[in-house]
Amino acid sequence: MTNSTDDTNKTDGTGNPAIGLLTGKVVFITGASRGIGAAAARLFTAEGAAVVLAARSTDALERIVTGIRAEGGVADAVPVDLADRASIRAAVDRAAQLHGRLDGAFNNGAAIQRPGPLDTTSDEDIDEQFAVNFRAHWTAMTVEAALMRQGGGGAIVNTSSIGSRRANPALPAYGAMKRALNSITETAAVTWAPQRIRVNGITPGGTATEMIDAWEAATPGIIEANVARTPLGRMAEPREIAEVAAWLLSDRASMVTGALVPVDGGAGA
Repeated sequence: MTNSTDDTNKTDGTGNPAIGLLTGKVVFITGASRGIGAAAARLFTAEGAAVVLAARSTDALERIVTGIRAEGGVADAVPVDLADRASIRAAVDRAAQLHGRLDGAFNNGAAIQRPGPLDTTSDEDIDEQFAVNFRAHWTAMTVEAALMRQGGGGAIVNTSSIGSRRANPALPAYGAMKRALNSITETAAVTWAPQRIRVNGITPGGTATEMIDAWEAATPGIIEANVARTPLGRMAEPREIAEVAAWLLSDRASMVTGALVPVDGGAGA
């Protein structure tokens, strides 16, 4: 495997020069076919990482991989169904087969529920939210940490949500599972710290992704309302969320573990 570590002419996607934040690291990313995950794939490779991208949409993943390789980066695609624990284990195992180790993991994949109040949320929605937004992260973290221990440590970042930090009447099951994710993120950080595995979470606010577009289609006006609640006065771009994940995965964040970092333009302040 040849890893491109010459960042002289690379940028982070905004025109800013890449600084090699993740040089030499192997990073696994779920939910990598679109939105924050796709932005992370491009940013992490610009910053020197070799990435293994996982999602259900393998066609979309292959397009991202092709683009990264065309820029001299190292990327591979693996299919994953986050509702299937065996599929998650197989995807992480594939990362081990490709690179022999794992230095970082960005557990970003998620499912959105059908918007609606708690008393009309279906059993099917609750089951899906549990499987994808909670249990999948538990499974992924466990197998990722096992692989990281073999290399002497690593870093994990879980994507939670601003909706996990307060009441979430529009998305009650989603908010509940993301709050549970916060708990296991903190627990994993304390449990695995002696093995030099750092675990942190990010809690994005409104972000310009396909997920919020689907919410807008179901609940017209949600984007406008979200912007109105955000002191910075706009939605985040996916890359802006990925930037925080990149720092948390890097050695620059070597003393940060068990943190839930807001990336919400001040909406949660």
